[in-house]
Amino acid sequence: MSRAVRPAIASGRRERSGWRTHPAGENVRGGGRIRPAGAFGLARAFGLVMASGWHNVSMHVRDFSEDELLGLIRPHLPRAEGIEVPSGDDCAVIGLAAGNVAVSTDMLVEGSHYLPEWSTGYDVGWRAAMQNAADAAAMGARPVSFVAALSVPGDREVEWLVEFARGMGDAARRVGAGVDGGDLTRGPATAGVTVVGDLSGRPPILRSGARPGDRLIHCGVLGWSAAGLHFLRSGAVAPECASVLPAKGERSAAPNGRAPDGAEAVVAVYKRPNPPVALALAACAAGRIGALMDVSDGLVRDARRMAEASNVGIDIDPAAIKCDVDGLVRVGVRRELAEGMVLSGGEDHGFLATTSNSVPEGWRQIGFVRELGPGGEREAGGFVTYGGRNVPKVTGWDHFRAERV
Repeated sequence: MSRAVRPAIASGRRERSGWRTHPAGENVRGGGRIRPAGAFGLARAFGLVMASGWHNVSMHVRDFSEDELLGLIRPHLPRAEGIEVPSGDDCAVIGLAAGNVAVSTDMLVEGSHYLPEWSTGYDVGWRAAMQNAADAAAMGARPVSFVAALSVPGDREVEWLVEFARGMGDAARRVGAGVDGGDLTRGPATAGVTVVGDLSGRPPILRSGARPGDRLIHCGVLGWSAAGLHFLRSGAVAPECASVLPAKGERSAAPNGRAPDGAEAVVAVYKRPNPPVALALAACAAGRIGALMDVSDGLVRDARRMAEASNVGIDIDPAAIKCDVDGLVRVGVRRELAEGMVLSGGEDHGFLATTSNSVPEGWRQIGFVRELGPGGEREAGGFVTYGGRNVPKVTGWDHFRAERV
């Protein structure tokens, strides 16, 4: 969770759209009040302006009513499979398989998680959906539906909001999910997204399932997002160079140690993460996984969470991740920084798991699980070592101890 953001508006009205909308005040441009054109009328007008190339025309969120804004974004948002009552009533209703569902929420706060100079509305929408999809898959649940609570400044160009919807909608389609309602208000730029995941009658996969003797396995990338942030901060890569997402299947979500194609590839992972959801779900469905979690706060920090939940020791093999370090060095990261990015960089959204079986397809072994041994910290409910050496507990990303965009 990120730092708390005080709501900009405390009260509002319920629209029968599946979204809660809040008063935005009068729409004023050039000193005069705009006559409402209706949601679809303004949607068409906006589309014509964008298509004509009149990008010097300034259209801001404050120039539209809530209904008009919803009319602009709804066409970009898919419905969940099995939807029984879509947006239009006070709640959407989704038909799921018998058993439990998985629910998780994540936030993106402008200035804390991203900067508008680096990330487009599409980037933020994509990222907001994908980080939640990874959380659902980390429990063995198929992402089914997203619900978004979005606060947007009144002076933000409305194109940003439309692009947010496009990015979120495309990410939802990528994982086979829908976007089925939410909350829209005017205020500081903040996106809170909730995912509903279907466990399909299977028990959830927990981070407490690691056992001594298990293999420690991983799928996805390590350190790429941190490297991408590094390149953006240093100015080595222009933000727009990584703004085009490859077509489905063009870029593997789990290169597993393969070197990035270039600096732009790691910036793309920071801006638009591509978690290997299908690989995680396939391994869970096959009964191959003991413990599982999304790597969002760094490999060592999340491995420690797994170790503490399972009351075991976890040893990460330096030789197994050397290729990840070498790959970052190859695209321009100094070696002394690259190892830290692989071990501690967050927001890659790969998956860390344990298995007592052979390594599932698309995964690789990066260490092993061991029993707690006598002596100091190793008796305190779980520990992590790197090549047999203790790793400090502070290693990794913590939302309340640092500022990271």
